[in-house]
Amino acid sequence: MSRTVLEAVPNFSEGRRLEVVGEIVARIVSVPGVDVASQDSDPDHNRSVVTFLGPPGAVEEAAVRSAHVAVERIDLRGHRGVHPRIGALDVLPFVPLKGATLKEVAALARSAARRIAGEVGVPVYLYGEASDPPGLPLFELRRLAGAASLPGAREPDARPPGWPRGSLHSTAGAVCVGARDPLLAWNVYLEGAADLELAREIAAEIRERGGGFQGLRALGLRLDGSNRIQVSMNLERPAETSVEEVYRTIDRSARQGGSAAGEIEIVGLIPDEAAAAFANLGLPRLSERLISTWVARNVGQRGTGG
Repeated sequence: MSRTVLEAVPNFSEGRRLEVVGEIVARIVSVPGVDVASQDSDPDHNRSVVTFLGPPGAVEEAAVRSAHVAVERIDLRGHRGVHPRIGALDVLPFVPLKGATLKEVAALARSAARRIAGEVGVPVYLYGEASDPPGLPLFELRRLAGAASLPGAREPDARPPGWPRGSLHSTAGAVCVGARDPLLAWNVYLEGAADLELAREIAAEIRERGGGFQGLRALGLRLDGSNRIQVSMNLERPAETSVEEVYRTIDRSARQGGSAAGEIEIVGLIPDEAAAAFANLGLPRLSERLISTWVARNVGQRGTGG
């Protein structure tokens, strides 16, 4: 009997108070059938990415429960971090892994959006396959949502009852809920005489919008806490764009600026098609980050009656 496995990858605007992140994770795993595959927290980004998977109903319920904690415990009015954000629960993508189509997952994302607006009391924007019409990119949605208070701005797709137009939640902002295929979230640190300007130049060169690699989103960031420079990336179509080529392009451009590409950091799970490339680049012990590993584990734990 085929079993359906979905993934959710909520991004929370909290990477310093790990006790708050722990409360969020505890609320997620309080839903039977949900497995947390990874938790990646960074104090300079001031952001945590929690990856969990399970059957559709359980994944939706866990996502809504996590939104409750985020709104209760995270106040954006005092938030500081290098990563862009518009919400306490900033981004909530749902991803089909086994037994479901992207269209079906989009319907679940829209259901979760209605629940977050109605039960949690935060406005929600939709992106990716869940938007109307489908395909609104997350980077474009950030721009639109960030201008929510301006005349003619895009209104949230789901609002709490009686919510005033043109406004976001005073402490929690808004949530961007989407449906997408698996992507690769990864960062490359620059070594040597690197600075923020160089990282931004490299990011502009390699990202798709600048004429670079297909499906690649990139930012150049300075991490003051660790005094490091980072090129932070999402690769939306890892089967079509070579991870090794992206890395070697970063290294070549960095060397022209007196630096070099160094450590690779992975956020969340790895699509299987990217595993060989990372192994070639020297990353060991990838099996615990592979999507296929966690799908097999989740199906096995649910047993024949799951």
